[in-house]
This record gives sequence, structure tokens and C-alpha cells, in this order.
Amino acid sequence: MQKTYRWGIIGLGKIAHKFAESIALTPNAQLVAVASRSLEKAQDFALQYGVSQAFGSYEEILEAQNLDVIYIATPHSEHFANTMMCLEAGVPTLCEKAFAYNAKQVKTMQDKAIEKNTFLMEALWTLFFPAIVKAKEIVNSGVLGNIVHIAADFGFLANYDPTARLFNPALAGGSLLDIGLYPLYFSKHLLGQPTNIKAVATFTPSGVDMSCAMSATFENNATASLYSTFGATTNCIASIYGTKGKLQVNGRFHESDGLTLDIEGQDTEHIPCEKIGTGYYYEILHVQECLAKNLQQSPLASHQFSLELMQLLDEIRNQIGLKYPEE
Repeated sequence: MQKTYRWGIIGLGKIAHKFAESIALTPNAQLVAVASRSLEKAQDFALQYGVSQAFGSYEEILEAQNLDVIYIATPHSEHFANTMMCLEAGVPTLCEKAFAYNAKQVKTMQDKAIEKNTFLMEALWTLFFPAIVKAKEIVNSGVLGNIVHIAADFGFLANYDPTARLFNPALAGGSLLDIGLYPLYFSKHLLGQPTNIKAVATFTPSGVDMSCAMSATFENNATASLYSTFGATTNCIASIYGTKGKLQVNGRFHESDGLTLDIEGQDTEHIPCEKIGTGYYYEILHVQECLAKNLQQSPLASHQFSLELMQLLDEIRNQIGLKYPEE
């Protein structure tokens, strides 16, 4: 009989709701504890999802009974402290992206996970989507020939509020860390670590990036054009161009349910891909598979992958002049 993995959630915003809905769809998964800075909010969330334990502080969740793994869904600015707290207690941890403020914090988190022999993974949920898995298979098969260029964008129109998470520098706001890392880690997933990256950005009055445009080169001479913005709703499509054809991950690419494949001399092929619920299902399933194998890290969203991704984000922030007050 397979083990049921008992989850806890720290931080009960919009993403936590989607994650809770996905836990209910996932085999051998149960949400048993939730924590917020507001006990009333935690109790309301627990009531909505049939959770037995609700806590009015993040620290208290470590007192929960029968907890196997914690998902951290707090603002970016809290990820480091929340993760270190869970790892110190020896609790396997899935932390939302962006993993932390910077690469130094990420390395500290990963070192602590190794010290405590405890699983740690950044919640790069897109990597586990059937559409992204299939896109990777197609690229690796060589049917597109040599990859020449990747273009990917992620943008939505957000109401400007300098106190809100998206725009508040104290909460590590800005389009880059919130949505710009999606096209960034998609290109990295397919082509490896960029050999060079250049970035430009526009800023909000609160001092975080409204839009960020990135150009990257890779070892195989491929290039990438990557873009994020809170100023407009974009197509949210990822296109992969090769010497023999092109592959499109249909919008919104980070949660896509299908691909479009065009090989020269052949009819266009539309490839449907499974998408269960809001899509966090696949990430939850992967974490549970890692825990069943007693792994310290994911083979797909590895410590090295997340560290290199944060190093890229550090470089981009340095280029565009984005600095957070707590760094």
C-alpha cells in the first residue's frame, strides 16, 4: 500500500488556494495543516478545504501532527526565512519561486538541506507539465534540427498598487522575479545555462521593474528573446525555432495544454497534452515521488538548476539596477 503524504502550507494567498485544490486531485496526498499570520484566515482556509489543523503563525505549523512535507507560498521576501525554519526542523520543503532574494541565500538554503539530509525543491511547477515534458522530448529528438532561437513572453495587466506584493520592493516585487523567470527557466531547461545575457527594464514609481526584456546566447550558438511585463496582457507563447522546423508551446505556455509542431515539408501537427486542474498536480506528484525514493533534491529541478537560475536573476537585476531593501 502506498504512503499518503501529509502536506502543510505556509502562506495562504491566491497560489495556496490553487495548490490546495491540486492536493485534493493528487493520489496519496492530503492537506493536514495550514499557517497564516492571521489565525482567522488560517481557520477560514482550513474550513474551506477540510484541513484539520490551522495555525496563526508560520512557526506554529512545525507543531502540527503527522506532517511529511511543507509548501511555502509566502511573498518572495519571506522565502529564505521560512525555508530555513522548515529545514532546521528537518521537514521536507517545497518553496515557491523565486527561491529567495539572491544566489547567496539559495546556496545557504541548499547547504542546510544537505546538512539536515532533508528534501528541498524550488516550485518550478512548469517543468513537470506534460506539455513542457513533451516539448523537451521533441527538442531532444532532433526533429527540429539545431535549435537557433527561442522566444517566450509572459505578461498581464496589473493594477498598480505600491503596497501590493507585485509592486512593493520590500516584498521583492517586480515582473522579473514574479513572471520573468518563467521564460528564463524555460529557455534554460531546453538549452542549458546561457553563456551571456543582456537585459533592459522599465520601472514603476515604487522602484521595481514593470517590464523586463532579456536577450541570451547559449553554447550551441542558439539565442533567446525573453520578456515579462505587468503593463499589458501578452500572448504568453513560447516558440522554439530550429533548422528543420518550429515548435510552439501554446499559450499560456507555462500551463499549456498543447503544442503546435511545424516541420518543413510536412503538415502542421497539433499535439494535445493533458492538464489536470490548475496544474500544480504534476509538481505535487513529483515531490511525492522524490520523497518515496528518499531523495534530497529533484533530478529535474535540482539544487544546481535553481542556483544557476538565481545567479542569472542576480546578473539581470544588477544590469537593470534592481535592488531590494533587505539585501
